[in-house]
Amino acid sequence: MPGDMRRDFSDREELIAYLAAEFPAAAAESDAVSATIGGRQAAEARLAAMRPAPYAATRNFLSGAVTRLSAYIRHGVLSLAEVRRAALQAVTRPEEAAKLINELAWRDYWQRVYAEIGEGVWENREAYKTGLSASDYAPELPADIATGTTGLACMDAFSHDLISTGYLHNHARMWLAAYVVHWRRVAWQAGARWFLSHLLDGDPASNNLSWQWVASTFSHRPYIFNRENLERYSDGVYCRECPLRSNCPFDASYETLQARLFPDAPPPAAPRRRR
Repeated sequence: MPGDMRRDFSDREELIAYLAAEFPAAAAESDAVSATIGGRQAAEARLAAMRPAPYAATRNFLSGAVTRLSAYIRHGVLSLAEVRRAALQAVTRPEEAAKLINELAWRDYWQRVYAEIGEGVWENREAYKTGLSASDYAPELPADIATGTTGLACMDAFSHDLISTGYLHNHARMWLAAYVVHWRRVAWQAGARWFLSHLLDGDPASNNLSWQWVASTFSHRPYIFNRENLERYSDGVYCRECPLRSNCPFDASYETLQARLFPDAPPPAAPRRRR
């Protein structure tokens, strides 16, 4: 039919050139092309490589055994039920797959909330628990964050990876989101828009509600991290070469950072385990 997009290409380069011509605005914004291969065959290969038990033990490490299935789930190539079945088949005991299945349940939960509130995912579901009002947060993302030129090796690397690969490890997403909202006092909506413009697996449900969880507008307290946490789960690869390593804004205890960032915050409703 007229208007249908081509589906057959001689190679990947021809496909990339075709998409650039069809979507010139997107191509003008960035010429980065993710190495991630789409389609059912690639999704099945990734699914077969999934290791639920190591995932549970290492998922918070940037070098951990994560599945990289999110883009295929996001675009309907794989269903949550299909991934759950494959996870259970890949282990000898069901509890070995529990953590991975728990993460699938979170994705399902975000989608159910989205189905209920629709565009409400762009609105603060609750007030900030930071002692600040929504008007205290800048509405636009600063250029140095968007371009990865803050001088902080970790944050700049995350920004570059986001733009060049269309993917970030979940822990890196949390660190970057916390930096944007709590250290730079930028509204979570600005960060959420930025992520959605680059993430291959980005969708308004998981993306926006996760940003709200970090910001504290959909959780009982703001999520923050410190240098010790980042060094542990990144194997220290950023801090060793960071030009600001002797003046790191994250280098303090959680108690000190909490007091520094949120001096007027109300006491939290309940304790929360930190990752």
